[in-house]
This record gives sequence, C-alpha cells and structure tokens, in this order.
Amino acid sequence: MHAVSKTPPTIDDVRAAAARIKGEVERTPTRHSTTLSQIAGCDIWLKFENLQFTSSFKERGALNKLLSLTPEQRKRGIAAMSAGNHAQGVAYHAGRLGIPTTIVMPEFTPFIKVKHTKDFGARVVLEGATLTESFGRANQIAQSEGLAFVHPYDDPVIIAGTGTIALEMLADAPDIDTLVVPIGGGGLISGIAIAAKALKPSIEITWISNGPVLPSSSRSCLTRAMRRSSSSGSPPPCIQPSSRAARRSATSAWPPIRTGIGWVGAGVIFVLGMS
Repeated sequence: MHAVSKTPPTIDDVRAAAARIKGEVERTPTRHSTTLSQIAGCDIWLKFENLQFTSSFKERGALNKLLSLTPEQRKRGIAAMSAGNHAQGVAYHAGRLGIPTTIVMPEFTPFIKVKHTKDFGARVVLEGATLTESFGRANQIAQSEGLAFVHPYDDPVIIAGTGTIALEMLADAPDIDTLVVPIGGGGLISGIAIAAKALKPSIEITWISNGPVLPSSSRSCLTRAMRRSSSSGSPPPCIQPSSRAARRSATSAWPPIRTGIGWVGAGVIFVLGMS
C-alpha cells in the first residue's frame, strides 16, 4: 500500500483533476430553483450531482485517484472501504479501466448497494459492524496484498477531484455568493472551498454536517482554504445524522471548524444537489 501525501491540494491541482476526468464523468448542470428561491426568500441554485452514472459526486474523486496510479499499481489492483456511494464510484471506474478492485463494506450496507458494487466487477468483502472496523479490514487487505488504497475522503487527490464541482458551478452561476455544502468526512467541502476561494475570495461557505468530525487532511485543507474568509463567530448550522453510516462515518474526531464558515445570508445561495 503506497503512502498518501497529506499536503493540501491547490487550485492548480483542482484544475489538473478537471482536465484529467473530463469526458469520463458528467459535467452536471447548475440550475436555478424558482420554488426553493420563493420559499427561502433568496436565489437558490442546485448542482445536480445525482446525474452522475452512480448518482453521486464520489465519482470525481475516485476517478481522479485511479488515474493518478502508476501502471504497476493499476496492475496489482486497489482496495477501498465504503458503505455505498464511494464503493460504487470506485468499482464503476476501476471496472472501466480494468483495475482489479476489492471493496470492504460494513455488514449493515443496504443490499442494493452491495449488488451494484458487485455488478461493476468489484470483489466485495462484507465485514465490520462499524465503518471503523471495515476500514481496518480494508487496510489489512491492502497491506497484505500490496494494493493501493483508495480512501473515500482523506486523500488530497480525492479532495482535488471534488473541487471540480466548484469550477463548474462558478462557471455556470458566477454571481453565487454563498455555498452550502454537506459534510461527512470533509473531502467534498475541502475541495469545493479550495477551488471556490481561489476563484472568488469573497464567497461565503457554510455546511450541513453529520457531526463535528473531520479527519486530518480534510481539516488541514478546509482550514487553509478558509483562512482568508471572515468568521461569523457562530458555529455553522448542523443537521443530526439520520443513519448509522453517517453516525459512524469518520475515524478521527475533531472539534468543529468555525474559521471562515458563516451562516447563510440573504444573497445568492448555492446548494449542492445530491441523491
């Protein structure tokens, strides 16, 4: 298993990721929602990442990571851990690229997600009562079999892939002044914040979170990306996790990151559209 760099990606890394995955993932639309705008009293735009082939933004980071592997790493294969969306994104694109794939999924993973992952050609190992246990098992397999590990979020290459969302949305709707992004492990908001802040330093970013949990590299990326933004002095709005997977989604606990993450104002709002 190769070592993963903990150096946060830059806007150049995000742009390189966009060029790398172009034509291999959907360039999803950013659409204005009249109904939601009327309800909220401001202009709301939606990014329809549910239009990806596997119905999730996870494909962006997964493909960027797979394309960054050496020929030898591709030949040996990869290992990953996921309860659903990351697993399907990795399995789908690894299958297209001819990369042998082993994915450890927790025992509570819905049957349909297990089936889809298998249908994409991955070897699925159902093991672990929690994501932490499954993550440990996936790492064991990667080390014992010499496989590259494709982390669901705690990897700068994965994070750079997610940042391509911000490049697209600000190209489609440049007047957006606030982004509302869901947080699980932190990879999505880190990539979006890095790209958005580089393109438009005045933009505000807030989160909808499964809980006050962020792993190390995501925490570093997010903090660096938000450094130039002003803080509201209040914690971001938070939604309690609604699933066991969400409650168990991270392996390293961190306090909430408040620097530069403000409340949603009355201006133009971007809401990430996900299934």
